[in-house]
Formats: sequence, structure tokens, C-alpha cells
Amino acid sequence: MEEKLKLYLRTMISNKGSDLHIKSGSQVRVRIHGVLKVLGKESLTADMVEKLAKEITTADQYEKLVIDRNLDFSYVLGSENRFRVNFFYQMDGLSAVFRIIPVDILSLDDLNLPPVIKTFTEIQRGLVLVTGVTGSGKSTTLAAILDKINREQKKHIITVEDPIEFVHKDRGCLINQRGIGQDAHSFSDALRAALREDPDIILVGEMRDLETIDIALHAANTGHLVFSTLHTLDAKETIDRIVGMFGNEEQNRIRMSLASVLEGVISQRLIPTIRGGRVAGIEILKKTARIEQLIAENRDSEIPDALFEGKEIYGTQTFDQALLDILRRGEITEETALEYATNPADMKLKMQGVGKGAIVQDNIEEQADDVFGFKEEDEEES
Repeated sequence: MEEKLKLYLRTMISNKGSDLHIKSGSQVRVRIHGVLKVLGKESLTADMVEKLAKEITTADQYEKLVIDRNLDFSYVLGSENRFRVNFFYQMDGLSAVFRIIPVDILSLDDLNLPPVIKTFTEIQRGLVLVTGVTGSGKSTTLAAILDKINREQKKHIITVEDPIEFVHKDRGCLINQRGIGQDAHSFSDALRAALREDPDIILVGEMRDLETIDIALHAANTGHLVFSTLHTLDAKETIDRIVGMFGNEEQNRIRMSLASVLEGVISQRLIPTIRGGRVAGIEILKKTARIEQLIAENRDSEIPDALFEGKEIYGTQTFDQALLDILRRGEITEETALEYATNPADMKLKMQGVGKGAIVQDNIEEQADDVFGFKEEDEEES
């Protein structure tokens, strides 16, 4: 079964896919540019998927899978391809998802991210969050930020990940990477221990629970630079989510702490382009006196206006401003811009030349035809 898996993975890689989906009793599927497509005609039986799990895990990992009913680990194919793997039981048997992790770490310039993001590598202390739905490129952006720091500074960096994705070599920095399960029991345990390990920078793969968030805020408050991720759509929702994780009696304390330490929020969404592929739409919050005041005074609803107005001075921008820039460059259609806009009615007015930030977009090309020949599914990315 492992040889069959390798064939599936190589096919996915050659078609620039991001995820391979295996399910007992079903055909294999791959996600290409955000869309699930059937790969081949064979349906894998429950026994076949169970056999695959035994072949590519250690005895301890398989035992953990059977007990916990799910398992995260990394899988290596050759010398150039690594995958983040999750096996889990469902009503028909085992399922698995293999997400490709590029070995080469792209730079911020390679990723064509807004230049202001480079300023987050120069911060000495505080909290920087990269947010977005699953598959929006959060890990890739964080890896690029960490790589820039690693090449230009001399710091001690500790990462806590589940599992370890991008592998960083020691360059200017000393980097210790810890994987949950193999190197630490939990994010909170590893983060608490990191505070005693003389770090300058701590990367927390994901702030999953209240305890991890509280410790991360404490680390940022005590002079460390903390990077992490959240599954939120924009800066406003990010702040609301963090504060809302705590009880009413704690929310004012957390809000004041967040106002003090939050240095930036990078919120990402991947948008389908005219010629196939996807482009990142980025909302950027950067700490200013006004942003700090809005967070502290529970005026989160005013944050999007502050980001909009700060674009020329601070480099901040809302997601809809990013969409308009992408549309202006001719990379997406007007229909796509409206579909993905946070405020479609306001976006439509701007397209018609009405209001602040309005544009007129001519000669938008039609969406390119799919070139891979796979059968498209109706399923959408969660």
C-alpha cells in the first residue's frame, strides 16, 4: 500500500496539489487550487487504508491512533517532499489527509507579500498573529518570516508545532524545534517550559486553547517576541476570539494585555485567479496608538476603518483593499472580488467608482479552463 501511496503523492505534486485525501470505501481525491478532484477510479477498502496506516507509522504511533482515534505525524517522500499527515477514524473506517510541506522555504519577496510584513521581523517583543482558514498559507508565511530573522539576526528561536512542518537550519540564529507528541506533551507545557529556556523568539504553531493563549500573552508581556496562528478571518475577529475565550471576569484584563502586546495581525485568504492558481489576499493590522486604544476600549468595530485609513502611512490594509489591488492588477474577475469581499455591497460601489478607494477596472479576462483533467467535486474547503 505504501508504494501506491507514493504514486498518489507524486501525481499530486506534479499537478501542484496541496492535499491528498484517502477514505475507506471511496476514491482518492486531491485538492488542486482549492478544489477537490477525484484521482483515478479505484476505491480503497477499509482493510487497505488500515494496512497503509500500519505500514507508514511506528508501533507506538499506530497504538496511539487506535486509542485516540486520530493521529498527527510527518511523512517523508524522498529527499525533497515532506507531508503533514492526519489519520482519523470515521463511520466507514480510517481516513487520512496528507498535506504537502515544501522543503524549500520561500522568502517574503518570493511569496509576493506586502512589504510591511518585513517590519514584523524587526520587532523585539510582543505578539504577531497569522490568521486564516485551513489551507490559507499561514505556515508558509510564518516560515518566511522566521527564515528572514534566521538569516539576518542572532537570536535563540524555539518553535512548538504539531507536527513540525518547515525545518529551519541554524544560520545566524540558534533554532530549537519541538513537535507535540514526540518532544512535548502539549502546547501549553512546551510554551511554559520555553520561558525557562532563554528564548528571544517563540513560535507557537497554533493557539488552540485558553491556557496556551494566556501563556503566550504572558511571554509577550515579559519581553519575548511570540509568533502564532489562529483560525480567524480578519483582525477584528481575531481580537474578539482571543478575548471571548476567557470568562467575563477576565476579559478586561486580557483586553488590556492584548492592547499592550499585540504588534500585528496578518490575515490571509487564497483567491482563485483568472489563469488558474490562487493569489493571497492579505489584511494587515499593525500596532499604532489608535489601534491600541480601540482594543483597550472595546471598540473593535472601528478597527477596519483604522486599517483602511492607515494604508498610506502605516502599510495597514483591510481585506477588501487587498482585493481591490488584486483586481486592479487584472489577476481576478469582478465576480470573484465580489464573492470573496468582506462587504460585497461596498466593494461593488468601489468598482463603479463610488466612495473611498474606488477603482474602474477594464478588460478583465475570463477564468481560465481547468488544465488538469480531474473530475471536480462539489465539496468546498472548510
